[in-house]
Amino acid sequence: MNSLHLGFIGTGRIARALIAGLSEKADTVISGYDREPAALASIAADYPVKPCHSIEELAQCSRVIILAVKPYQIAEVVGVLKPALGQDHLLISVAAGISSEFIRKSALDTTKVIRVMPNTPAFVGEGMTAVSRGKMASDLDVALACDLFSAIGRVAVLDETQMDAATALSGSGPAYMFHILDALAAGGAACGLTENEARILSAQTMLGAAKMVLSGDKSPEELKREVTTPGGTTEAGLKVMDEQNIRTTLMETVAAAALRSRELMK
Repeated sequence: MNSLHLGFIGTGRIARALIAGLSEKADTVISGYDREPAALASIAADYPVKPCHSIEELAQCSRVIILAVKPYQIAEVVGVLKPALGQDHLLISVAAGISSEFIRKSALDTTKVIRVMPNTPAFVGEGMTAVSRGKMASDLDVALACDLFSAIGRVAVLDETQMDAATALSGSGPAYMFHILDALAAGGAACGLTENEARILSAQTMLGAAKMVLSGDKSPEELKREVTTPGGTTEAGLKVMDEQNIRTTLMETVAAAALRSRELMK
């Protein structure tokens, strides 16, 4: 079986999470380039990553190139990469707010591009990555991207028109969860728990509830009803959430983030 040669341009946090998930994958050879030598040396010391001293060198030894740089760096990086690109190269971008068409037009008309939006739970192997196909990418390219990112969690294939919504929901979503979790823990502490006890109870409860949604056929509304006894403690808590219109607030939170994602798109 031929090995898959992967190259990472940028070896920051998301790249490190993906490399950690892929480092033990059979028949995969990983190369890396970073403008910061210390960052490249660090990733090469921790994982089986071949250091490359230039973008051009990385392109020569990689068929799949993951653009793991900041959005404002994409145009510059692709400009340097362009002369080294061939028909077999596949570019996978993790840059938020950068369309696959922007990357393709900055490279070659025939360049295959896949756009992905992972999130920070990837660092613990529980990421949610949205994957969308660029104009020239094939079904096999999409399948390859899904296989790669499944190493750090779950994957969903979306039309690129849906990526602003995915950015707002799963990309920004961990921050919403941390905000909610922190508030619940503060409530627990106010009721007599220590801060550490309240944080553990809140975090494990959120984790368990999420797993129940993902592992079964019941909707969140059905699961909520199963927890709620008429006249009981859960009902008392939910009454406050309803009175404060928490559901609408959270929906508006996602809408605001999606709008900002559209405003930043290029």
